[in-house]
Amino acid sequence: MSKVFASLGMSLDGFIAGPGARPGNPLGDGGTRIHEWVYDVETWRARQNVEGGRAEQDDDVVRENFDRSGAYVMGRRMFAEGEVGWPDPPPFRAPVFVLTHTPREPWVRQGGTTFAFVTDGIHSALDQARKAAAGKDVQISGGAETVRQFIEAGLLDELQIHLAPLVLGAGVRLFDGVSPALGLEPARVVASPRVTHLTYLLTAPRA
Repeated sequence: MSKVFASLGMSLDGFIAGPGARPGNPLGDGGTRIHEWVYDVETWRARQNVEGGRAEQDDDVVRENFDRSGAYVMGRRMFAEGEVGWPDPPPFRAPVFVLTHTPREPWVRQGGTTFAFVTDGIHSALDQARKAAAGKDVQISGGAETVRQFIEAGLLDELQIHLAPLVLGAGVRLFDGVSPALGLEPARVVASPRVTHLTYLLTAPRA
């Protein structure tokens, strides 16, 4: 059966974005530092329509996630921050379902990406994403509030944290407000000189 997973970069002090995130500053002040490891890997560069790049364990992780994802779900704020910066075709190359309170016609881009806007909540978005994914996995792309909603609803099967060796000091934390009873089972560690890739399976809440 297909899985629902999230894949997020994080600083050592628990931030997934810096303060002041907004369109034009999508990862917040200093937030790009969390993701510096990915910018020159071969698969990511190819998704940005740029040639070259490193092909090693970091690239393996990025390629695996793109290959397994048949559809994506993201929050309206993340979409707004990315809308001004994504190339055409965008890196997803698959249907993307955007959680929003404001109806909007689907936005069709090149390469197989269509942004569909879902106004009736995460369950509806996930149902639509599963159908669109046609047996592949669904990736919850963020931001933090959207991933937390899926965690709290028990809809997330797997959480990947790409732990960058830096301290950001302020910004957006993924786990703010998440129940301490959250069950996490370590599943995989992939280490590289630039980042540590941690995979957890979400299990029943701890007593």
